[in-house]
Amino acid sequence: MKEFITPARLEKITKAVKQRQFSLRVVLENIHDPHNVSAIFRTCDAVGVPKVTLLYTKEEFPKISKTSSASSRKWVEREKCGDTKTCFENLKQQGFKVIATALNEKAKNLYDLDLTQKVAIVMGNEHRGVSDEVLKYADEILYIPMRGMIQSLNVSVATAVILYEAQRQRALKGMYDKSELNNEELEKMIEEWANK
Repeated sequence: MKEFITPARLEKITKAVKQRQFSLRVVLENIHDPHNVSAIFRTCDAVGVPKVTLLYTKEEFPKISKTSSASSRKWVEREKCGDTKTCFENLKQQGFKVIATALNEKAKNLYDLDLTQKVAIVMGNEHRGVSDEVLKYADEILYIPMRGMIQSLNVSVATAVILYEAQRQRALKGMYDKSELNNEELEKMIEEWANK
């Protein structure tokens, strides 16, 4: 299919695929508002997150908006999970360090964490936050420093702040300069994207 797209389009696809950060995952736990989910997908695509895990144990599974996601759902893989234990055991088996967002005494400042490791960032429900059940699986807990009267950001904004800090750290380490995929995996993914 690559032969049917323009050289400029193929170059854009190739560059985006090469920069995908397979060592960076986002887990959304029971995010209620589909507009927030869509906005998060858009940010994931922008910083090169290839897959989002959707952990829904209480809320109804979200219908991801075509408008606010700006077609990013086409470029970011979705993994549905309905069981917390299974979700995090799978992530840990894949070698991910789990970092959850929460305001508690164990939380560390976002800017003091190393986000260049193989990490899964967990974002919680807009009202309840990350559940206690999920926090049991967290290797680290982070908070975003706030200077005003409000205690927290909108979940999609908070995700963007965290992911752009991860991108900054990874760019400084040159992690966007070399693909995490081998040549065969790279070619396969480029071909898949060319067919989208």
